[in-house]
Amino acid sequence: MSDSFSTASTLNVNGKQYRYYSLEKLAKSYGEVARLPFSLKVLLENLLRHEDGVDVSAEDIKALCKWDPQAQPSEEIAFTPARVVLQDFTGVPAIVDLAAMREAMKDLGGEASRINPLSPAELVIDHSVQVDSYGRADSLDLNNTIEFKRNKERYEFLKWGKKAFKNFAVVPPNTGIVHQVNLEHLARVVFDDDGVAYPDTLVGTDSHTTMINGLGVLGWGVGGIEAEAAMLGQAITMLIPQVVGFRLEGKLPEGSTATDLVLTVTQMLREHGVVGKFVEFFGDGLTQLPLADRATISNMSPEYGATCGIFPVDDESLRYMRLSGRSEERIELVEAYMRAQGMWREEGQKPAKYSAVLELELNSVQPSLAGPKRPQDRVLLVDAADNYAKHMKGLIKDREPTRKSEERFEGEGGGGTAVGYDEAVHAPSPLVKNGDKTFTLRDGAVVIAAITSCTNTSNPAVMLGAALLARNAVEKGLDVKPWVKTSLAPGSRVVTDYLKKAGLLDDLETLGFNLVGYGCTTCIGNSGPLSKPIEEAIEKHDLVAVSVLSGNRNFEGRIHPHVKMNYLASPPLVVAYALAGHMQVDLTEDPLGEDRDGKPVYLRDIWPSSHEIQDTIRNNVSSDMFQSSYSSVFEGDENWNSLNAPESEMFEWDEDSTYIRNPPYFEDMPADPTAVRDIRGARCLALLGDSITTDHISPAGSIAEESPAGAYLKSKGVKKAEFNSYGSRRGNHEVMMRGTFANVRLRNKLAPGTEGGWTRYQPDDVEMTIFDAAMKYQQEGVPLIVLAGKEYGTGSSRDWAAKGALLLGVKAVIAKSFERIHRSNLIGMGVLPLCFMDDEDAVSLELTGKETYSIEGVNDDSSEYVTVTATRGDGDERTFKAEVRIDTPKEWEYYRHGGILHYVLRQLAAS
Repeated sequence: MSDSFSTASTLNVNGKQYRYYSLEKLAKSYGEVARLPFSLKVLLENLLRHEDGVDVSAEDIKALCKWDPQAQPSEEIAFTPARVVLQDFTGVPAIVDLAAMREAMKDLGGEASRINPLSPAELVIDHSVQVDSYGRADSLDLNNTIEFKRNKERYEFLKWGKKAFKNFAVVPPNTGIVHQVNLEHLARVVFDDDGVAYPDTLVGTDSHTTMINGLGVLGWGVGGIEAEAAMLGQAITMLIPQVVGFRLEGKLPEGSTATDLVLTVTQMLREHGVVGKFVEFFGDGLTQLPLADRATISNMSPEYGATCGIFPVDDESLRYMRLSGRSEERIELVEAYMRAQGMWREEGQKPAKYSAVLELELNSVQPSLAGPKRPQDRVLLVDAADNYAKHMKGLIKDREPTRKSEERFEGEGGGGTAVGYDEAVHAPSPLVKNGDKTFTLRDGAVVIAAITSCTNTSNPAVMLGAALLARNAVEKGLDVKPWVKTSLAPGSRVVTDYLKKAGLLDDLETLGFNLVGYGCTTCIGNSGPLSKPIEEAIEKHDLVAVSVLSGNRNFEGRIHPHVKMNYLASPPLVVAYALAGHMQVDLTEDPLGEDRDGKPVYLRDIWPSSHEIQDTIRNNVSSDMFQSSYSSVFEGDENWNSLNAPESEMFEWDEDSTYIRNPPYFEDMPADPTAVRDIRGARCLALLGDSITTDHISPAGSIAEESPAGAYLKSKGVKKAEFNSYGSRRGNHEVMMRGTFANVRLRNKLAPGTEGGWTRYQPDDVEMTIFDAAMKYQQEGVPLIVLAGKEYGTGSSRDWAAKGALLLGVKAVIAKSFERIHRSNLIGMGVLPLCFMDDEDAVSLELTGKETYSIEGVNDDSSEYVTVTATRGDGDERTFKAEVRIDTPKEWEYYRHGGILHYVLRQLAAS
């Protein structure tokens, strides 16, 4: 490696010497270095350490030193993360791809063992547990047993990968959520590698990888495709970003939580616009902000659209490292290194230079929710009932009023009306008998109340706050409504340790919030089935059911196929809404229920004080809990250890498997890439609107029996009860192709009046499933495009949203704008991302999607624009320009090779 600026130095910590690359020495040549944002200092050190004259040059380092906060990003640099983290939904297809690359490497005449992670890759199995059982003392064991039965083949494959690949570790199921495990255990903050000290950096295959930014570790979510390349030693190319500073001052007021804070921050940053930018938090308010609150804010970077949302390292960072059981040697190294590099935060210090600055007084934060279908759509708790009513009008506008029925039924109370009439919403209100309970189910009923997801189950303040609220509710004699499916899915085992020590787990369980698993459940769509009578009532009467969850994602069709409105809320509010049972309730004014004396009980009567919460944390959360939980983190339980996994360099594919299949990406791949060609004679597969999420494109949840994926599984002898989820079957391209654009809430304007994976095949104008139409087009040799609006591909870093599109035959996507990760994923699979020009879109250009499309000007010379011609059936042509969103020379290399994996494979084979 080179050291053009002579920055190699020595750091002494407690008698031990470390080599490092000094930003202080660099600042002698470039005085601007001291005022760079913390995040850019981390990138700058990364460049210094990896300078080789090829991927990283002295000019790259100079460009970052002279960073102009106001300049539009144009300078390309190569970022080499120290490690990669994966979760199983995205990790399984990543390891499948690596196994397939070993096959392809042999076909190209190379050594299969060259396909091997070069830096630490750590996978946490956390996305496969589903809430099948709930409200029972044995729900955790039952769900764990079902999980292993469903996913045995996937888990055996991961155990094979753990043995077959070097530098690859697996954290078994039933341990915790990847981001929480990363925060509490995996993160080094500062690496010590062969005597060289440097900042911990990473990329992860989950968009919420950014949660680790709360600990001062720079990292972000990428698609599995990019992560695989990073594991194989490829630097991640990026433009030097703008950095938005976010000043925090003051302290959160009584009654407001970290969840309320992050929803406020998310709304502010979405309105400002930070897609593709770094966000860095600063100000004296950080002194009052516990690390768990910082992690909550960092976690939701994808929701506000930023690449990262980072906090600098300070005394609070060290306090958390000590609490979470890190060694004193590590903690001392972190402090000494960060101080030496000018990366340490001191109260009152002069702020860095930023591209823009936003400010928030923490004492202005009010209790909030977000919804009913986007995390950035914050609504004050006091306005939640009105928000629900407003969105209800849109959902029921086409529903016919239901006449009151005089049918009688035999049930609790001796009888009643089978269907009532609600004049407020013109909706049926069926009486439902579920077990030994009979109740009326109305529009707006909260049928799922889930304490779930990394965002909030990482935070003792909101978890103990929810438990104290549950205790107070139980003491008042309140109970959860009988139609509410309740669940508690903590981010790690430490959570249940401190809930038990505080004597509060029993109170949550009394209200039905029994432990259901340690993993990402409801937020990812693993909410499990509702009780059959409730599902049948919702289906029969087209009811608008609601979920309230402490998650970070509430996109359409994600949480549960029978739930149309989803609200994000803090864990205490999740408990409160479970008690209320309905969204048409103002929790600031209306009672939650009655106490044992028949007196109304209000939320304010049972809400715990901040002082009580902090006292409970101080007395019950301790370092030994973390040390105990993580002492055997890679060992697993009896279920895991009883799995059989072969020991072999090559994986033995089973063509009959419905979980793990050899993907077709590398079939007949030539040693050299073919020339990039213009796209001619293409048809539009889908004409979509704004905010199409990766959930819309590639759902993670349940597989409908009547869907193309369901039909495929049935043809393979898989019973409906064993379908599992799309997320769990990401190792099988046949399932995932059929699941592409199959979200039950997707609305394709080519097939008006439909929801789900429907389109109209052209030129016959025949309605059929998107998958069937795509296969018909493929047989005819017709390339495909997708037309979309703003924020195409928002949400999770789901590489199958790009892989599935490619396998359906999509060659280009033309949108108003793209979310960062999905744009990168499309390029990574060789799909061309294009943007309409300003003030143009499919509507203004009068495109119906029924035209034939040609895209000209795509070549190897880094075209900035292409010409698109849409030809109608009568021969009339509409021609327009589109911007090519291949932003760096390295991305052009990936696209020219047909994708990033093809590029890496050819590079390795050639060397």
